[in-house]
Amino acid sequence: MSGLGVGLTMFGGMLVLMALRVPIAISMFVPGAIGYVVLGSEAALLNQLKGMAYARYSVYDLSVIPLFLLMGEFATKGGLSRALFKFGNALLGHFRGGMAMAAILACAAFGAVCGSSVATAATVGQVALPEMRRYNYSGRLATATLAAGGTLGILIPPSVVLVVYAILTEQNIAKLFAAAFVPGIIAAIGYIAAIAIYVRLYPGHGPAQPRHSKAELLSSLIDVWPVAAIFFVVFGGIYGGIFTPTEGAAVGAASTFLTALAKGELNGDSIARCCYGTAQTTGMIFMIFLGADMLNSALALSQMPNQLAGVVSSLGWPPLLIVAGILLFYVLLGCVMDELSMIILTIPVLFPSVMALDLWGLNPTDKAIWFGILVLCVVEFGLIAPPVGLNVYVINSLARDVPMSETYRGVVPFLISDVVRVTLLMLFPMLTLWLVHIIS
Repeated sequence: MSGLGVGLTMFGGMLVLMALRVPIAISMFVPGAIGYVVLGSEAALLNQLKGMAYARYSVYDLSVIPLFLLMGEFATKGGLSRALFKFGNALLGHFRGGMAMAAILACAAFGAVCGSSVATAATVGQVALPEMRRYNYSGRLATATLAAGGTLGILIPPSVVLVVYAILTEQNIAKLFAAAFVPGIIAAIGYIAAIAIYVRLYPGHGPAQPRHSKAELLSSLIDVWPVAAIFFVVFGGIYGGIFTPTEGAAVGAASTFLTALAKGELNGDSIARCCYGTAQTTGMIFMIFLGADMLNSALALSQMPNQLAGVVSSLGWPPLLIVAGILLFYVLLGCVMDELSMIILTIPVLFPSVMALDLWGLNPTDKAIWFGILVLCVVEFGLIAPPVGLNVYVINSLARDVPMSETYRGVVPFLISDVVRVTLLMLFPMLTLWLVHIIS
């Protein structure tokens, strides 16, 4: 069997194991190890294994992952989402669909101190869902808004997925964070516009509530200052050259901890749960790294990435069409895999092919950053689109009286907004890159 054949067989074996509900890390590791033996030998596999874990886990940049995860845990347990939703509701609640729009704003702001989609959806959902139901919002609009809004958690920095992409492609984390700001703002605006159009078509799904007084608005604004302070301290320090992204993550985790402690939301038990949750998620991510490293090493031995790049170059298709095809592939892959696994597995294989394309005359760094943001936007699809839609499952666990089919119907306007945003970012790279160029 040729190297390409072995590579495709390994990839197929991984999908079969995943379909059998084998843990993702093992689903990657086992086909990779078998493929390595087939392409090399048992001795070659043992030689690869003896240094693989150290080579991966000794990378200093990986320490930013548990630090941002810990920051997100403290933000989740610290009650910060409550103040954010209260402010958004005081600002927009008197509009039709305004409470749903407030939930989007709360998700965007909470994502700036969390970095996790599921945590953002679940935390803001616990606060916003009862309020929306109390004001007679339809279950469809309420659950779909929170599921879609949660995706902002991985788009608006800090984003664990973006950190992983930066490590895999050897790009600057700070530049990738800067590149994600404008797409994140566009995403939030697009979701708010989707809600506005939806309630115009279905007025009864998102009734307006009485306008809040200026005193209530001012009071709610004062309550959100800790979140704003953490955001500006962390990212102001990073872009001001005061500390590195890793140090910024440590500062953010400490600041969020102190804020939650001052609010009286943390005790010994909740602090322990934050640390346990961070350790559990970190261990899961690092195991996926190890499984993907094994599979990618075998794929490299098969020369599949180089052959794939050669096939792509020989097609003669317009470069943008190839990028669009890759993004569509991510949409389909999102039906069976989570976003982190997709990034860790596919980027080492597909990234060389993209870098070989002439895209808008971009230099290699700009091309890598632009493509990373496109991929980040597209993997959001899998979080709310059927049949998996992890965020949909999370929100429906909070609203068991709402059929999941209703939520999936409700996310359609948000998916349309996502398609429009990705198209804009693909056709106009400077939407992604202009802030990067300003701070460089």
